[in-house]
Amino acid sequence: MFTGIVEEMGAVRYLGPAQERDGVDLVIRSALARVGAYCIRPGDSIAVSGVCLTVTALDDAGFTVGLSPETLRRTALGDLHEGDPVNLERSLPIDGRFGGHIVQGHVDGVATVAQVTEEGDALWMTFAAPAAILRYIVYKGYVAVNGVSLTVAALDEESCFSVQLIDHTRRHVDLGAMGPGTRVNVEVDVLGKYVEKLLGAAPAALVTGRAS
Repeated sequence: MFTGIVEEMGAVRYLGPAQERDGVDLVIRSALARVGAYCIRPGDSIAVSGVCLTVTALDDAGFTVGLSPETLRRTALGDLHEGDPVNLERSLPIDGRFGGHIVQGHVDGVATVAQVTEEGDALWMTFAAPAAILRYIVYKGYVAVNGVSLTVAALDEESCFSVQLIDHTRRHVDLGAMGPGTRVNVEVDVLGKYVEKLLGAAPAALVTGRAS
């Protein structure tokens, strides 16, 4: 489990065919393998721009994760290029601070940056999203965008939602450099989905086929 509080902005070193197996590797430049007791190790879970992935290898410059075909279909990770920034968060230790909200790293779908507007030193960002995501977005509720725990600041239930990034956030996550047309990973607040299930409502098909 994660909380949507980004620890580090890493950078893509490589995205492409794996060297020793039939698959796709994402190699990331990061210092999280060298941070003491809670450093990452092979087999650990880590959120990469909001997607929970498994660390498969470490080196002096960072770490490698494998991307399944389902992950590539259901997230925006396949859009990455060498040098692109990515938001990184290690899984929450049992004695860790719960700084954001419950984030599973199970992306519900992809939204697109529709508009970016400056207001003082803050940044308004509006995301166009499909109806299957918007039905779970609540005004002043939580949403994870590329793994960042954010508050919904405006909502058009037919087409889009907006958030506002304070200056500190925009400088420390990948969202701050994005322009219109960029695709992002969205995870809605899982509590809404559980409530819907318990009440017997017919859930929207956020993801068809196997879960990511």
